Amino acid sequence: MSNSTMLKNKTLAIIATNGFEQSELLEPKRELEARGAKTQVISINGNDSIRGWDEKDWGDSVSVDKQIEDANLADYDGVILPGGQMNPDILRTDESVVAFIKSAAQLSKIKVIASICHGPWLLVEAGLVKGKQVTSYPSIRTDLKNAGANWQDNTVVTDGKLVTSRNPDDIPNFVDAISQKLTS
Repeated sequence: MSNSTMLKNKTLAIIATNGFEQSELLEPKRELEARGAKTQVISINGNDSIRGWDEKDWGDSVSVDKQIEDANLADYDGVILPGGQMNPDILRTDESVVAFIKSAAQLSKIKVIASICHGPWLLVEAGLVKGKQVTSYPSIRTDLKNAGANWQDNTVVTDGKLVTSRNPDDIPNFVDAISQKLTS
């Protein structure tokens, strides 16, 4: 199977809001689409577009496909949670987002819940890390450990449906792990 068709018929929900780490949304989105997946950016607060954070300043805007309250989990094969500091911190206070992630963990159709950088804060909020092997940006390691996770300093860590990575340098391994979960 060619790279451009390996994820054909797979649809991924990318949940983000203003302040997402630009590379952690755009690069996985682009690479997964190049492998044949469809992606939908899902946000909150009626945003038609959301703006990324590009290292030290505001970055590009990305169009929003759906609002969280309009997203039907059964339409997706996986969920991606980009990082950045602002994005997951805002999203983890939104009950609809947390409920969506909790439900994704229980729905057998969902093959992967992938989270990078500070994105695992959302996994903590959804109660999904207790007893799980995970990684993240080092500054939230204690938050994950306090929530019962077994934190590791690796480019990518998989445990059940969960795929976690540390930072933008890990994106190639992150995307490969997502692809493996979707095709296994």
